[in-house]
Amino acid sequence: ARADGIIAVSAGLKDALVELGAAPEKVAVLRNGVDLDTFRPADRDAVRAELGLGSAPTLLSVGHLIERKGHHLVIEALPLLPDHVLLVAGEGPERRSLLAQAERLGVAARVRLLGAQAQARLPRLYTAADALVLASSREGWANVLLEAMACGTPVVASPAWGSREAVRAPAAGLVLGEATPAAIAAGVRRLLAAPPDRAATRAYAEGFGWDETTAGQIEVFGRVL
Repeated sequence: ARADGIIAVSAGLKDALVELGAAPEKVAVLRNGVDLDTFRPADRDAVRAELGLGSAPTLLSVGHLIERKGHHLVIEALPLLPDHVLLVAGEGPERRSLLAQAERLGVAARVRLLGAQAQARLPRLYTAADALVLASSREGWANVLLEAMACGTPVVASPAWGSREAVRAPAAGLVLGEATPAAIAAGVRRLLAAPPDRAATRAYAEGFGWDETTAGQIEVFGRVL
C-alpha cells in the first residue's frame, strides 16, 4: 500500500496483486526475458549421444525439488507415456520421495534426477529434450519456458500465472487446462504427435529478449523517482 510503484512479471500476477489491494495504476507489467546468447541450440545429436538417450522421446523438468514445482506430477504421468524418458534438473528436499515414487510406479529406469545444474549446462539439456514440461502450481513467469524455447525446445506448461503470456503460438508449445498427470500425458502426446519445427520455436523465443523489459524498467524508475 505504501509503494510508489510495483512491478509484476505477468498480467496474471498483476491481477492477483490488485485483488490483494494494490492500486492498479501503480502496477506495471514487465515480463521476464531470456539471454538469447546463453540459451541457444547446441548440437542435438551430440548431446543426446553424450546423455545416452538413443531414440527415446525425452522430457525435461527443471526446478527445485519442491512440491510446488510439480515434478511428482510429471513422474506420475510416465506410466501413461510408456516409451518416454524424464530428465529432472534440480535439487531439493523432495529428492528422496521422487525416487521412491518412481520406484513405486515402476518407472525408475526412465527417470533420471540430474541434481543441480550450472547455468552453462542447461542449454545442452534443453537441446537434448523433445519437450520441457512445467507442472508448477504457481509461477509468476517461469524463465525455464523461455530458456527451453530459446534452445529450440517446445513446452508443455501448467496454467500457472504467466504461462499463457509466454506460450502464445503453436511454435512455442501448449498450455494445459489443468496440471494433472492425465492432462500432462495427453499434452505431451498431443505436442509430440506433431512437434513444431525447432527453428520456429527458437525464432518465437527471439521475441522475448531483455530490451523491451529494460526500457519499461527505466520508465518505471524514472516515474517513481
